[in-house]
Amino acid sequence: MRPEAIADYISRNYSTAVEVCVGNYWEIAKLIGDKLVAAVDVRHVKAPPGVRFIVDDVMNPSDLLLELCRQVELVYAIRPPPELWRYILALSKLSNSDCLIRPFGNEFAASPFRLVNYMGERFYVALLRQNVTEAD
Repeated sequence: MRPEAIADYISRNYSTAVEVCVGNYWEIAKLIGDKLVAAVDVRHVKAPPGVRFIVDDVMNPSDLLLELCRQVELVYAIRPPPELWRYILALSKLSNSDCLIRPFGNEFAASPFRLVNYMGERFYVALLRQNVTEAD
């Protein structure tokens, strides 16, 4: 995986983002810096300095998580379990945010996702916001 490519794509296309299902992988969160509003996981994990971390569940999001996601342009997840994709997408739809998922392996995402190949990296993006242009 090329975290710098995903971070570049996010930085070029979005001014704010929330990472969900962060687990123990912080590379992209660190690379996008101040564009990251918060990182979220269902279990408490140690966040790097300067990263706001929230314990929450994408399957049953709290009002706090919903409000955070309404304030950003992108909800993204890096290598989340495929069974959580629909919950991540639902969270994006509820908050009127685009959704980016970098699969763990060769998982396939159906509509509204489209496959993006960017700087040698592949991930899925669902453009859910209104009146937005994208830099390729």
